[in-house]
Amino acid sequence: MSARRIFLLLLAALALAALAWVAFRPQPVPVDLAVVTEGPMRGTVNADGKTRIRQVYEVSAPIAGTARRAVVEVGDRVAKGDVVAVVEPLAPALLDARARAEAEAALREAEAALSLAESQARQAAEELAYAQSQYERIRTLVERGVASTTQLEDATQVVTIRLAAMESARSAVNMATSARDRADAVLIGPETGEAARGCCVDLVAPIDGTVLTVANVSEHAVTPGSPLVTLGRPDDLEIVADLLSVDAVGLAPGAAARVERWGGPEALEARLRRIEPSARTRVSALGIEEQRVDAIFDLVSPPEARPGLGDGFAVFLRITAWEAERAVQVPTGALFRQGEGWAVFRAEDGVARLVPVTTGRMNDTHAEIQDGLAPGDRVIPHPSDALSDGVRIVERGGG
Repeated sequence: MSARRIFLLLLAALALAALAWVAFRPQPVPVDLAVVTEGPMRGTVNADGKTRIRQVYEVSAPIAGTARRAVVEVGDRVAKGDVVAVVEPLAPALLDARARAEAEAALREAEAALSLAESQARQAAEELAYAQSQYERIRTLVERGVASTTQLEDATQVVTIRLAAMESARSAVNMATSARDRADAVLIGPETGEAARGCCVDLVAPIDGTVLTVANVSEHAVTPGSPLVTLGRPDDLEIVADLLSVDAVGLAPGAAARVERWGGPEALEARLRRIEPSARTRVSALGIEEQRVDAIFDLVSPPEARPGLGDGFAVFLRITAWEAERAVQVPTGALFRQGEGWAVFRAEDGVARLVPVTTGRMNDTHAEIQDGLAPGDRVIPHPSDALSDGVRIVERGGG
């Protein structure tokens, strides 16, 4: 075989080997890349909330009776002192024949007792007058030296006794008069009219505000303490948010919040005032028991920035739990577990390099990197199982 033929065969073999290497070599894994950045970072707690008027005043019935038809409507503006409800005292109950006979007999008995007391009072008055005249006569005789001092002392004592008897008789007359009036009051019935019942009790607004609710528009019976009207100021709103207790623990009074999805074009500003001290158990839509607690927020945005927002309206809050001015951060999707720590794949000259990292705080989208990466590094979000340390990569859409 000639040298030229041997050379051509070798050249062909090398060409086939090159083609096989190109055909069967590992292909670069297409990946997306994200840049490690440095800048402000914020952690938020998101929650649904509901507005409510801070101070609600409830006007209730002070007596049992009948609340007359409402004099105000929901939404009415009222001034302090305006009449917002009227309560008519209960009408006396009807008496059956036996009860009326007993009441009339009791009235006659009371009138007789009053006549007796008045007679005794007149008798006591006469006896007092006689004792006083005797005292004056004896005092004159003592001054003339005809009567003794002992007689004057006896006359003085008699006058004192008659005075006490007179006061006792007057008290007896007053008692008998009250008993007569009480017996007479038993006979008062509904037919007697409003004059005997002392109609009516006017209930006034304790503040300048707006009528929020009217318990019942029509006339109806009420008992003491029955709510009639509630008042409040719609511009004096606060927000109640329902938080998981584990999220609430990390929030401090004064934490800022953005109020979104309230119906207006711009987000409102709010500030955490307090977190209620007691949580409650609630079952979520997935059937999981959760410990939830109410957080109370003050609206910082002025009333003119939230037109139309009223009591009981639904809102959505983004509460700032923490902030960092300069934080090295990566998308949370680039992190994955490596043993007890975290790691990422960093792109270096078309090759994926496994890099352990130390993380700090995280929010919904980014994680703070304390060690392992620098601003400007490029990492691979959501790495697939095809990646490992040293695998060739190519950016999707990057050629």
